Amino acid sequence: MIDFNSYFNRQIQLWGEDTQRSLQSKKIAIIGCGGLGCSIAISLGASGIGHIDLVDFDEVGVHNIHRQIGFKVGDEGSKKCDVLGALLKDRCPFVEVNSFDSDFENFIKDNNTKYDLILDATDNLPVRALINEYCKENSIPWIYGSVEQFHGQVCFFKDSSFSSVFTISDHKPAGITAPIVIHIASLQANLALRYLANLSVQADKLYYLSFNNEGELDTKKFNLPKEEV
Repeated sequence: MIDFNSYFNRQIQLWGEDTQRSLQSKKIAIIGCGGLGCSIAISLGASGIGHIDLVDFDEVGVHNIHRQIGFKVGDEGSKKCDVLGALLKDRCPFVEVNSFDSDFENFIKDNNTKYDLILDATDNLPVRALINEYCKENSIPWIYGSVEQFHGQVCFFKDSSFSSVFTISDHKPAGITAPIVIHIASLQANLALRYLANLSVQADKLYYLSFNNEGELDTKKFNLPKEEV
């Protein structure tokens, strides 16, 4: 049996045992088990979030493996949510993991779990609009993330609306590097962990991170308007 305090030693040094144990009662859903979803799930499972639901209907393809760190050669053809769920169960002994082979619409039809937070790890603008609508209806904050080429975006949505900021289309990424996926997922996971640990989080601010042609990292911040009720 792995000792709780030993496993989370570094985080307990950071914020104490009470805060660490409080994370065990938190429930999150990660929508998408690709590049962003793999890194988010591993980070938050290893951080001690007590309940993680993984939602994805896709199968692992050989083209996924280079940037989707939950998968390895040999996983091709297996369901992403199942492979990632098995990895979390092996690596993170203090988390309850459930895998849902489903799209988001069917997932929310059949699921009555009350989540503390939902994380977007999709690559699909219409699905993000659905996540936004569901979270607004149920008063759940959610964290958006997207990646393309050498740049990405992150936002903790609370009072703003995704649909009022973004044009909903079927845009697909024009190539993606592996490190930017991990970088954006790390930012999403850090925002999630701060919120779930009851630390301050800047909500409704869009962060846009990019590398220019000279390799210089640039970060822009945009305050988003609150949704009118």
